[in-house]
Amino acid sequence: MKFVLEVDMGENGWGGNAAEELGRILRYWGGNLKHYEMKPGDGSAVYDSAYREVGRWAVEAE
Repeated sequence: MKFVLEVDMGENGWGGNAAEELGRILRYWGGNLKHYEMKPGDGSAVYDSAYREVGRWAVEAE
């Protein structure tokens, strides 16, 4: 299996705050993973702090 996280940082990386925003996304979605079985087909949209969809995570079969 493979865990895939894809995040679109936009044209300017959240106005130069990419590290802070990516850190928040990783903390939030990392903590949320316990609600999934973590099997191929599991996944979800990923949102930034302004609740805009900016990517996805997924568990895929290799």
